[in-house]
Amino acid sequence: MTPPKEEGIELEGQVTEVLPGGMFRVELPNNHVVLATLAGKLRRRRIRVVLGDSVKVEVSPYDPTRGRIVWRVR
Repeated sequence: MTPPKEEGIELEGQVTEVLPGGMFRVELPNNHVVLATLAGKLRRRRIRVVLGDSVKVEVSPYDPTRGRIVWRVR
């Protein structure tokens, strides 16, 4: 039996840098910088994320330097 999947921590931040390969550098309100990718749902719906956008990032409890962009805040 597999253990239950750990939930990510959802935080709001701002895209500060767009990197190649669908990667983004996101700065959180506490000045912590996260390297994030787009979630499959956003990629499938072709949601465009650009420099300066406010986004919701799901950060892993195991590696707080990496995350996944799950929502683009309007």
